[in-house]
Amino acid sequence: MKALMLLMGLVLAMSSAMAAGNSRPNIVLLLADDWGFSDVGAFGGEIATPNIDALAQRGMRFSNFHASASCSPSRAMLLTGVDNHRNGVGNMRETVPRAQVGKPGYETVLNKRVVTVASLLRDGGYRTYVAGKWHVGKEDFNLPPARGFDRSIIQADSGSDNWETAKRYLDLSDKVNWFEDGKEALMPADYYSSQYFVDRTIEYIDSGVKTGKPFFAYVAFQANHIPVQAPKEFIARYKGRYDKGWAVLRQERRDKAIALGLMPKDTPMAAMHTTLDWNALSDTDKQYQARRMEVYAAMADAMDHHVGRLVEHLKKTGEYDNTVFVFLSDNGPEASDPYVLLSGRMWLGWQYNKGIEQLGEKGAYSIIGPSWASAAASPLSSYKFYSGEGGIRVPLIIAGAAGMPNNQVFNGFTHINDIAPTLLDLAQLPRPAGSYRGQQIEPMTGASLMPALKGQVQNVHAVDKAIGYELSGNEAVFKGDYKLIKNIPPVGDGLWHLYDIRNDPGETKDLQASLPDMFAAMKADYAAYAKANGVLPMPEGYDPVRQVQTNALINVYVPRFKRTGLPILAGLALLVAGFFFLRRRRRIRRATGQA
Repeated sequence: MKALMLLMGLVLAMSSAMAAGNSRPNIVLLLADDWGFSDVGAFGGEIATPNIDALAQRGMRFSNFHASASCSPSRAMLLTGVDNHRNGVGNMRETVPRAQVGKPGYETVLNKRVVTVASLLRDGGYRTYVAGKWHVGKEDFNLPPARGFDRSIIQADSGSDNWETAKRYLDLSDKVNWFEDGKEALMPADYYSSQYFVDRTIEYIDSGVKTGKPFFAYVAFQANHIPVQAPKEFIARYKGRYDKGWAVLRQERRDKAIALGLMPKDTPMAAMHTTLDWNALSDTDKQYQARRMEVYAAMADAMDHHVGRLVEHLKKTGEYDNTVFVFLSDNGPEASDPYVLLSGRMWLGWQYNKGIEQLGEKGAYSIIGPSWASAAASPLSSYKFYSGEGGIRVPLIIAGAAGMPNNQVFNGFTHINDIAPTLLDLAQLPRPAGSYRGQQIEPMTGASLMPALKGQVQNVHAVDKAIGYELSGNEAVFKGDYKLIKNIPPVGDGLWHLYDIRNDPGETKDLQASLPDMFAAMKADYAAYAKANGVLPMPEGYDPVRQVQTNALINVYVPRFKRTGLPILAGLALLVAGFFFLRRRRRIRRATGQA
């Protein structure tokens, strides 16, 4: 009898555990790459994103949400809830100056002092999957199986071609590093990235249905990272849409964002000196630039289409109603142009074409540049890599959480470190208490967004709490509605400025003269943040574009020379000779009045 009672107790306990597991929601984390604040239709954009917009209608849009200004620091914070200087990604591998390499917090990959939300969810009874761009390290201890994922297919680098799995987007590594379940992956030669990542996610989800466990699926798209590429049928939808230029688009998006309640009435927009005069372009240049934006819109549209395929699959399998969706971008839009560098022009010239009729297709390379990027971030100022709102304020949508109202906008300041604690709350799991499996870890610093999702608060962070930020010498600190910011050239002037980003999200009116006490206090807040988090100073004259060249030379070309010898040396000599030849010719043209 005693044995029977014990058995019945065990059965009841197991039944309760299964019921608790089934009462917890599935979680789908959708990460876009380099999308601007208003690229989503529900945030004011003209791009067709009906599936993401439907999530917004079913959930909450966060209009004042901030990430890092570049890929890997954002992804590191998204997965850990820990400041990037504490989780190991104080700077990106591609842009880190040599003086910072290997210093604490600047490992450029996730360090061993953090635990990911995937590990905590897996320990808490979730099955966990990731498909897409990883970019937080490819060491054994950093591949997805060691970071909490049951199944995984990842591109471990900063990016790659969207049509050809073995093709690099720049000469920053010897190959594209693909891993499946922690081992080198056998990839199809041709694919389209957004479609493939959703296909594999669906495959993984279906493979674990019989376990009865809820799932966490992290889908990390490459759209819209360079090279900007999309299927022809999507590009055709936007023919002629951008013929009026970036200034008109920027104004249209600003007006729509205000109408949607995402921006205050009469929100001003800064005039960015990096934006060209559309009317000064030739007709040929206008056609080429418009085509670039058509491809960009098509890439986002295609990604949304494949998000819709995932949503539809979950509806057919009965999982949709018990699934919470989290959609965000890792940073603002990419404005860089690799063709401005001699090495970039030469390498891309060998690998890609850029004819107007081929843009978006296999073998073609497209970007949008700073002028369209300023429109993608409208009505905000700046873009990827910089700490202006356009670089770090990005769309966030959370949909499907129990008890949350539909089609709501939350205007309070929120941060990417808030996502991990929110996911744990959704899964009814506690935060780790200073250690994980016997090892001391960095604590999560974000605030759960659950009170906002339930309509209980106007702010999830105390208005007197200072929240610091730094990446590549671009610095900021937030406190309530105020933001202190300093950007390095060429976008910034290297000086501190103070803005009210609730009422002036475009950062147009510097308040330091009218609020001198606030200005001084927030400078002290930033200094305290930098000291507490081990932020290192940038070398004098640091330039991120030149640093990418330097790091490529050291990390790629020098090892390649050691392996192959003279041919690489000859190639480097040609690069150097070409650089000095072009510089000399430019000087001659200036001296003769031809420039």
